[in-house]
Amino acid sequence: MGGFSAASAAERCAVGIHTSPSSPVSHPRSRRQQQPAPPVRRRRLAAPLAVSRRSLLVPHAVAASTDRASPEAVGRFNLESNSELQVTVNAAPQGAIAEINFEATNTSGSLVLHWGALRPDRGEWLLPSRRPDGTTTFKNQALRTPFVKSGDNSTLRVEIDDPAVQAIEFLLFDEARNKWFKNNGQNFLIQLPTSRNQGQGASGATAVPEDLVQIQSYLRWERNGKQSYTSDQEKVEYEAARAELTEELNRGVPLEKLRARLTETPESSERDAPASKTTATKELEKRASKQEKKKKKYSVERIQRKNRDITQLLNKHKPGVTKEQVQAAPKQPTVLDLFTKSLQEGDDCDVLSRKLFKIGDKEILAIATKALGKTRVHLATNDAEPLILHWALAKKAGEWEAPPSSIAPSGSTLLDKACETSFVESELDGLQYQVVEIELDDDGYKGMPFVLRHGETWIKNNDSDFYLDFKTKVTKKAKDTGDAGKGTAKAFLERIADLEEDAQRSFMHRFNIAADLVDQARDAGLLGIVGLFVWIRFMSTRQLIWNKNYNVKPREISKAQDRFTDDLENMYKSYPQYREILRMILSAVGRGGEGDVGQRIRDEILVIQRNNDCKGGMMEEWHQKLHNNTSPDDVVICQAIIDYIKSDFDISVYWDTLNKNGINKERLLSYDRAIHSEPKFRSDQKEGLLRDLGNYMRSLKAVHSGADLESAIATCMGYKSEELLQFVLDHVEDKSAEPLLEGLLEARVELRPLLIESSERLKDLIFLDIALDSTFRTAVERSYEELNDAAPEKIMYFIGLVLENLALSTDDNEDILYCLKGWNQAMEMVKQKDDQWALYAKACLDRTRLALASKGEQYYNMMQPSAEYLGSLLNVDEWAVDIFTEEIIRGGSAATLSALLNRFDPVLRNVAHLGSWQVISPVEVTGYVVVVDKLLSVQNKSYDKPTILMAKSVKGEEEIPDGVVGVITPDMPDVLSHVSVRARNCKVLFATCFDPNTLSELQGHEGKVFSFKTTSADVTYREITESELMQSSSANAQAGEAIASLSLVKKKFLGKYAISAEDFTEEMVGAKSRNIAYLKGKVPSWVGIPTSVAIPFGTFEKVLSDDTNKEVAQNIQMLKGRLAQDDFSALGEMRKTVLDLTAPTQLVTELKEKMLSSGMPWPGDESDQRWEQAWMAIKKVWASKWNERAYFSTRKVKLDHDYLSMSVLVQEIVNADYAFVIHTTNPSSGDSSEIYAEVVKGLGETLVGAYPGRAMSFVCKKDDLDSPKVLGYPSKPIGLFIKRSIIFRSDSNGEDLEGYAGAGLYDSVPMDEEDQVVLDYTTDALITDSGFRSSILSSIARAGHAIEELYGSPQDVEGVVKDGKIYVVQTRPQM
Repeated sequence: MGGFSAASAAERCAVGIHTSPSSPVSHPRSRRQQQPAPPVRRRRLAAPLAVSRRSLLVPHAVAASTDRASPEAVGRFNLESNSELQVTVNAAPQGAIAEINFEATNTSGSLVLHWGALRPDRGEWLLPSRRPDGTTTFKNQALRTPFVKSGDNSTLRVEIDDPAVQAIEFLLFDEARNKWFKNNGQNFLIQLPTSRNQGQGASGATAVPEDLVQIQSYLRWERNGKQSYTSDQEKVEYEAARAELTEELNRGVPLEKLRARLTETPESSERDAPASKTTATKELEKRASKQEKKKKKYSVERIQRKNRDITQLLNKHKPGVTKEQVQAAPKQPTVLDLFTKSLQEGDDCDVLSRKLFKIGDKEILAIATKALGKTRVHLATNDAEPLILHWALAKKAGEWEAPPSSIAPSGSTLLDKACETSFVESELDGLQYQVVEIELDDDGYKGMPFVLRHGETWIKNNDSDFYLDFKTKVTKKAKDTGDAGKGTAKAFLERIADLEEDAQRSFMHRFNIAADLVDQARDAGLLGIVGLFVWIRFMSTRQLIWNKNYNVKPREISKAQDRFTDDLENMYKSYPQYREILRMILSAVGRGGEGDVGQRIRDEILVIQRNNDCKGGMMEEWHQKLHNNTSPDDVVICQAIIDYIKSDFDISVYWDTLNKNGINKERLLSYDRAIHSEPKFRSDQKEGLLRDLGNYMRSLKAVHSGADLESAIATCMGYKSEELLQFVLDHVEDKSAEPLLEGLLEARVELRPLLIESSERLKDLIFLDIALDSTFRTAVERSYEELNDAAPEKIMYFIGLVLENLALSTDDNEDILYCLKGWNQAMEMVKQKDDQWALYAKACLDRTRLALASKGEQYYNMMQPSAEYLGSLLNVDEWAVDIFTEEIIRGGSAATLSALLNRFDPVLRNVAHLGSWQVISPVEVTGYVVVVDKLLSVQNKSYDKPTILMAKSVKGEEEIPDGVVGVITPDMPDVLSHVSVRARNCKVLFATCFDPNTLSELQGHEGKVFSFKTTSADVTYREITESELMQSSSANAQAGEAIASLSLVKKKFLGKYAISAEDFTEEMVGAKSRNIAYLKGKVPSWVGIPTSVAIPFGTFEKVLSDDTNKEVAQNIQMLKGRLAQDDFSALGEMRKTVLDLTAPTQLVTELKEKMLSSGMPWPGDESDQRWEQAWMAIKKVWASKWNERAYFSTRKVKLDHDYLSMSVLVQEIVNADYAFVIHTTNPSSGDSSEIYAEVVKGLGETLVGAYPGRAMSFVCKKDDLDSPKVLGYPSKPIGLFIKRSIIFRSDSNGEDLEGYAGAGLYDSVPMDEEDQVVLDYTTDALITDSGFRSSILSSIARAGHAIEELYGSPQDVEGVVKDGKIYVVQTRPQM
């Protein structure tokens, strides 16, 4: 993210030579403005000296200017949108006249040069005696010389004959318009060629040796207080030092005496030598020596990282966790808000334009409306002072035209070019305001310029007139349009939009406004902070105007910037849950340096493409490479493009630059995002590209030379890890990135306690951490090439490093840290030669991908709505809004990590013998390829021809749509998830493809006919003709179509509200309850069966018919009518309505008696509230009859939904260590000799529900139950755990019909909410202890085999493990 400094803010808005920050500028006018006065030359102040790149501490003497002998210097400056100034300085022989030529384009005939000359021996402007014709003196402080008008341009030539003059400084003044032109708030500064005064001079003295000039410049720096200098000031100061010594030589001082004084020989004296070698040369040497010792101390190849517990890096900051979120009080509308609302509520009133202006601490609102064919202008202000509106109308920009007397409001005074109208006092809801309303009679007017007057005091819009453009597109177009602003801090974003016009004046205004908004953002909560970030991000990526010709001093920008960042720092201290977003804002703003230059590389290439109309070809290929992995090669590529453009597009020059720097065509093609094309531009693009690429080169060099990091480090001098930071600087350009990455991480870890403890220098330390993070990402991208042929252990090590870096930048990083622990364990397994390492590492990789996907989804949901709404309010380019969140993600460590995972995935699959496919439902199919984003989005659709879906997302609970014969996905649903069982039941091909290239190829064949064949571990496919499709077997052609119609037997209430297990019959309960009762006493003693009671069929209908539930029954009947008309929105309302049921007293009595007699606890004994929790869980089970998935599934097989009855199985929850599902015949291969099972940590809902990640999976031969074989390790990040509680399980009469897999369609609801725990598999014995794992998995397999033998058919068994004991909670026939 681009950052902005006080010194660089103005520089970036200029197009030419940079000026000194200390140049004189006009102060911003106060609210009450008088006639402007011209700027006056003030004494030059010294500015800070830059810090050396390889030095943390040593400010050294400024270097000699590299362009001293330049024969010509050219400056080009923007004056206005269609006007610019070009300055050319002709080199002159030594001691001769220098000639400065000025040419201003598209100007008036009244342009004046307000100027003076600079000499090293004078602080004020020198007024040269050699002056152009027409020059006058202004207050004996400046010269004023008129330009000569020539066509649309104005020209002027100035000659300087004084060899001591080193530069001229000037401003431009348009006398006719009373308007000053400055260089972004600064005076223009033009250096004169130094060949005029650097040699012998007028007296023929010997040239001053460069070593003495350096010492003299150091002495000048000391006398000026050791401040820092800009690059322009360095040159001026260096030449001033030369001029001082030259003058001494010209006076006859011998060179030897001069050297003796500067280098402290015996003949020097205190009076002659303002500083000795001890204070100059020796000081430089001493500090350089100290720095050299540090270098030697850290000349080791790599640091030794400290052994730490990774969990010490844990952050679990979420809104409301560490500090109660401040709730925003309802915003009281201001009188101007009420005024706007009153206009908008008018009949047929359209707002044409609206502007809110600040006048001190008050505001004035200007609105143009159109109603009933009439255009009206309304001006309202909350200023209580008597005001007069001095106004006019304009048919073109800049025009002041007096209005016709017919439209002037009553009491107005018409002047020559304007009209004056007094504001009228008014009131809304008890709030006072003043207003003027004007009705126009001509649509030809473009706008209204105006100023305000209070007595004799004029009030202006800073330096300019106020102006309301009637034709401006209303930025509030997205307001009040249904869902616009949903998921955002809407009111806060609209406040930002109101203030944007004022913010566009300058960075000073923007940062001050941002500081004013910080408290409002905080009060709006997380979305308010996000809204502030989105606004600042739009600014940093140049989507918003930076400056509207407003003159402001860099120190004023810096002051506003410091105020804003100080407020952010304070929030960082008090609200740790917002730190991640606050870092992003700070990174975009910058510390007063360049902010996150690494991110700016990604942002600015987009701006270059857009501004110069070069979005395709080589520039787009380079853009993609930069986003994927910027490297030092990009510096060379950028230079090659610049050289190519400068050569008038000679392509051989482009290749020559590349080849000289070791880059050939093969290397360009070797990048992950290859560059195939050559640059090709138009001649009209030349100037803009050279300018923008020149600026871009600075960003590239700052990143790849470490300059940005160095400036951040220099700001934190005295920080305890200074020696570690020196190591980082010494290795920042190393070709091998690994030692650098270790050093950067160690530095960030050392820094972390200070960031948490809110130290005094917190802001500087945050910016240092941002720079370390940015440098880390760049170094990783640079290292991609060295990883091409790296061993798996090295790639895993790099993945671990990137994960650690990501964790250090993330507020809620628990999942990321456990991923990191997993990778560390995988590396340990490699060292121990564990043959399971690749299989385990694949699970780590899958979990890490899930963590990244979750982070991306979190960012999108959090940021994108604000980007879209604020973007619409501010008219930001649509493309920039569309990619907003994507660019944030691509610029962070998550994108770098994703790239590494993509590289490593095929390596792991190869080592673990996993192949590119996992076949979940092996079926041979043919059909038309159709690509969809989510299976969920099409689950209720019917396809009229055999269709094979390429679904990018499959969660596990979806239905297979009618007409679908195959589903291919990169997602990893569990083999025993609902959608997997449904696919096998419907004879639909279902497979996961791990190879992105294969997936991309198949997606590219959308609409074509393909044939797929499977084995247990692979899928083959080929394109076929439509005639071959027609010839395929009828069984295959109809695969995936709706299953033949099934029927249900309507169940009746048989007089009991609750029954115990011995009463479980087909008329009373479903197969789930009956099976669990059947198992009791028949399974081996080491298999536990939980005690159960049930609420039988018909109970729901009985409760619904009770008089206390009459209104609920009526509502349900009405909703059923809507469902009959295919109004599926009634499903959600139906579920809510069921929750309004009241429990009959008899139901409560009977259920209590049955539970207690069965040895189960009765919730009501704890409290009435506990019973209400249980009753709510029962109602949720009944309500699940109307969940969308179940409803559409029954429609698909033409089941009569009214006949579907729901009994409820009541069991005490076993607080499980693990949960499992067994299929006693392998579902993927159909092998009946092999048991397949999946195991998760905690409760089984994460296995059967749509929880992300994979369970542990294994197979076990029935003739060798002691030898389970692990197929995959778990990647599920979440486990569910619960205290002692009761679960109410759905048990309908539609779940186990023959040929229909209805299991899992309806909900089982625990009385208490489960605790979600982020899982650390490195401490789980099932993963780390092979003996324990073999024992548990064997026991699970034995239980499944025993139940299969009991029933005599393949079984689908669910159970849990608690303290090593197996419990079976249900079984059903395997589908």
